[in-house]
Amino acid sequence: SLLRAGWRVASPGGRPRPGGERRGVSTAPVLSRMGAFLSTGLALGLLLFTGLIVWYGAGEIAAALAAGGAALFAVAGFPLLPLTADALGWHRLLGAGRRPPLSTAAFARWLGESVNSLLPVMQIGGSIVRAQHLVRRGVAAEDAAASVVVDATLMVATQVLFTLAGLAMLPLLLGGDRILAQALAGATLLALATLAFYAVQRRGLFAILARMAGRAVGQTRWAALRLDAAALDAAVARTYRNRRAVLAAAAWHLAGWVIGVGEVWLALWVLGHPVGLGAALLLESLGQAVRAAAFAVPGALGIQEGGYLVLGAVAGIGPETALALSLVKRFREIVLGVPGLVAWQIVRRRG
Repeated sequence: SLLRAGWRVASPGGRPRPGGERRGVSTAPVLSRMGAFLSTGLALGLLLFTGLIVWYGAGEIAAALAAGGAALFAVAGFPLLPLTADALGWHRLLGAGRRPPLSTAAFARWLGESVNSLLPVMQIGGSIVRAQHLVRRGVAAEDAAASVVVDATLMVATQVLFTLAGLAMLPLLLGGDRILAQALAGATLLALATLAFYAVQRRGLFAILARMAGRAVGQTRWAALRLDAAALDAAVARTYRNRRAVLAAAAWHLAGWVIGVGEVWLALWVLGHPVGLGAALLLESLGQAVRAAAFAVPGALGIQEGGYLVLGAVAGIGPETALALSLVKRFREIVLGVPGLVAWQIVRRRG
């Protein structure tokens, strides 16, 4: 469904082009393979998640959560702060002449985060939803899509810096450098992948994707898509040329990552296991890196919990508290995400 929505975003007027699916360009085989892939990831993640809860004791974990009480709702609202920072960064990427109100960007960001957190969309669906909402508010489709692509690149680039900051805590907490060297190698690979993605964008990301699609289903049927790809690539290049806006957006995104440390610090304080800011930085930065690496598993189910178990041992917190911390994060995803999904459906029906 999201792939079809993306097709509509890339088409002027928000409608499929003549000669699309009606002429025989079917997305069913691709959607079927993706569905099977995501279903397998979800099943494995659910199995791992259940196994960890059972192994470490559902009662002990529930007791750790109960220690937080009603204060957990305050923790659930904390992510609105980094979300606002990310919205400010994305907002800067839209040129002054075509920039919607900040409230529109913040609302679209909330919709996108809700979709990515609760639906099996491999962290891609939220970007499509964000672009769609901008188009509904009068932003040109190519400008909306370009802003989302550049914004996603900056999010990953700043996450690399944030991860490196968390890695710097490892020698202080462990007193050794062996695990630090291994973690730095992983961060280096992520940085190289980000640079490669940026290089592909500058060479014409959408044109490359259009050529790949053309070879799969036939060049004639995708001629219109190639024209749209050229417009999208031009919009991406135009966005990158505004260096002041790109740097401002990167600064806001980095601030958003850093603000997120406060959520971990606050959650552990509420759970009765306070830690220092260094340990909170380690847990948030490397926890987010683990979640990003598990993009193929919907919601990083089970993977996030396993990551917090390992990181919690480094930070000096027990397995029950580490799992409780992960569940607190899932609780706020539900508290903020479910209303976001409802709002998304309402907007879609009105639009």
